Parts: sequence; structure tokens; C-alpha cells
Amino acid sequence: MKHSKAFFLLVAGFIGAVSAWADTDLTPYIIGEYEGKADSLEYCLVENFMNKNKGTFWSTPNDIAGSSKYIYWQQAHAIDVIIYAYERYVEEGRLDEANTYKTYMTRWLSNYANNYAGSTFTNPYTDDMAWIGLSIFHLGEALGNDRYIKQARTIYAIIAARKKTDDIGTYLPWNTDAGSKANACTLSPACLLATRLYEYFGTESYLADAEMYYKYLIDSGITKSDGRVEEPPLTYTQGTLGEAMRRLYHITGKADYKTKAALYLTYAFTNSRCTSKGLLRHEGTSMDQSIFKAVLIPYAVNFVLDDEMNDTRRRTIMKYLQNNADALWNHLDLSRYPKTYCPYYWGESFNYSETASMGAMVSGASLLENVCRMNRKIIEAASGIRPVTYDTDTEGATDQSNDDTYNLAGQRIGEYGEGIFIKQGKKYIVR
Repeated sequence: MKHSKAFFLLVAGFIGAVSAWADTDLTPYIIGEYEGKADSLEYCLVENFMNKNKGTFWSTPNDIAGSSKYIYWQQAHAIDVIIYAYERYVEEGRLDEANTYKTYMTRWLSNYANNYAGSTFTNPYTDDMAWIGLSIFHLGEALGNDRYIKQARTIYAIIAARKKTDDIGTYLPWNTDAGSKANACTLSPACLLATRLYEYFGTESYLADAEMYYKYLIDSGITKSDGRVEEPPLTYTQGTLGEAMRRLYHITGKADYKTKAALYLTYAFTNSRCTSKGLLRHEGTSMDQSIFKAVLIPYAVNFVLDDEMNDTRRRTIMKYLQNNADALWNHLDLSRYPKTYCPYYWGESFNYSETASMGAMVSGASLLENVCRMNRKIIEAASGIRPVTYDTDTEGATDQSNDDTYNLAGQRIGEYGEGIFIKQGKKYIVR
């Protein structure tokens, strides 16, 4: 696998951060295993909601509602789940599965993430482009290919050209329509994307932009002092701005960013505006609303894995993440596998008289995959053992695919007798 010098520097910095996780041992707070559960739900996502020939996603199973044309930004968060799974499969040496997911990822790119605006990643909606840019950046990291990261940079350049200035400051409008205003769902991902580009390229203008967007959110009153990123508070903007603050803290050392990262992320899991009965709330049935939680989850996990963040807040969020994951798993109808669908609210079961939603499915798959990532990294840090990573591009690499078998409760098992079992994402019935 070939990397630019800049990519090696980024990886080296990440490894240094990983080694520091062991300073605060979170292993006593791990309450379960999630590998088999994540595998199972991702298989359901891919089998029911992905157009495998294009690598893009339908809004309903096999597009039965015929309503997938205008979903674009949602594609970013759906492919993000696939990227996280790909990274895990590479770590585990499951190269066949990793390469299958790599194929989907590159097809997603070649089909421009189903952009209804044409054969380009450019879109009238600035927030859509920011989300797509973030996922392409992540994809470039996962594949070790800075060509994709440069593609994210090109997307950001188009976004940045839309800047407007008013009596409050400089902002990015929600879309290209005349009179379009600023909002958190645009400035939060734009702030994060600019931060990520600064981390990689070191160009000062990216850092200046990121801080400028955040300043506008504060000065305009869009972001509130009690932890609301906008009104009403929605999980996806809470998570995105929290992640931007966490990264800005590491770049600048400014304590306020560290404080705000904890504030925005903790608000999402503990405030009754974002929760219901101790779980993340039902935020709506539209494709926009149902995928909100998929955005929050990986950024909340990043916060937990960062030992420079507040320990009490890390433990709090870790607990809530696992509680949400367990509630979701306990409400899934595994007897219908692989047509096991996720509900909008994880404290209840999916109603099979209704049409399943890709947004809800992606949110559930993101939850299980990222809680799995969280616990694995915590255990690795505490044990001092790092997984062997496998290069999917290296000729002659040994396929050490994981042959572990799981029951429908997501528990790893050895030899099995009669029953239903999951192995490498496939269901087996032994009679």
C-alpha cells in the first residue's frame, strides 16, 4: 500500500494517541461483545439496502418505494458504516470480506454517491457536500490513498467559494439559493472538514476557516451556551460539532474547545431534548431524520477513545452507547434474518407492517459497528496488544479470514449443533 509522506505523518500521530489510551483504563466499563452483532446488522444493511452494482444505497429495501433519487447526503453516512467495517475486517485479517467492501466503496465513488445533480460531487446544498467530503476523506484514510483525500479537498474548495459575510461575520449558506442563510447543519460539518484538511495538509487557511465557522455559530446565537448546537437540538449536529471541537483542541491546545467537545456530546446522550427513557430519541421518519443518529455515534466513540477528554464524560458516554446498543439488539427480530430491520427508536421493535428505512438501518448498523470499535480499542490499549493489520493491496498476502461463528445473540461460539448461526455475515441453519 502506498502512502504520501503526509499520510505517514498522520498515521504516526494517530498511533501515538492510541498508545496513550492505556493511561485511563476503561475496560471495567465494557459490558458485552459486539463483533457478531455488528457483522449481522451490516449484512442486513448490504443485502437489503445496497445497490451492489453501484455501491450506493436505496431508501427502502430493494428500492420498493422508488424514492431513492434524491437521497445524497445520506449516502455519506451509509458508506461510512461500510468503511468502518472494512477497517475492522482488515485488522482481523478477513481479507475476502474486506476486499468485497473495498469494491463497494470504490463503486460508490465512481457513481458519485448517487448525486442527483449529475456526474460530480457538487450539489446546490453546501451541507450535502460537506458530509460527502468527510466520508471521502475517511475512505482515503481507510485505503491509505491520498488521492481521495485530495478529492475531499477539491470538494471543500467549492464549498469555501460560497462564503458570505454579514454584520455577524463570515458563514457558509445552506445552499446556493439567493438569500440562503447560515445554520448548524452546514457550518458544523464544514468546520469539521476544514479541521480534517488542516490536520492532513497543514494549510493555515483551513484552520482559520474552521475557527471562523465556529465563531459564527457562537456569535449568531445558533449554538447555545447550555450545549445545544442548534434549536431544536438534533443528534447529528451535536455529534459533528463535538468532533470538530475535539480536533480543534488537539490542534490549538485551547481549553475551551475541549470543554465544548464534552458539552455538545454529553448533551446528546443525557438531555431530555435528545433522549427518551434513557435512549436516543425517535427523531422522525424521513430519510433526513432517521439517519441523524448514524452521524453522532462514531464521533461519540472518538470522544470516548480520547484520553485527553474528561474521564467522567467519557465513561458517561461509553455507558450510554452500550445501553443503546443493547436496547437495539434486544428489540431486533432475528427470526427474520437477513430481513432484520432497525426501528426508529431503539427501545421498541420494528413494525413489519411498515416499510423499513435505510436511515434507521444505517443508524443501527453504525451503533453496533462503532460500539464494537470502541470496546476493541479499549481492550487493545489496556492489554498493550495491537492487532496485526493486513494489506488488501499486497500481492500474495495470506488470507487469514476470520472463521469465528456466532449465535443469533451475537456471542462467539465454537462447534455448534442444531440451530441458526452467523458465520462471515451469512446465516446457516443446522437441523
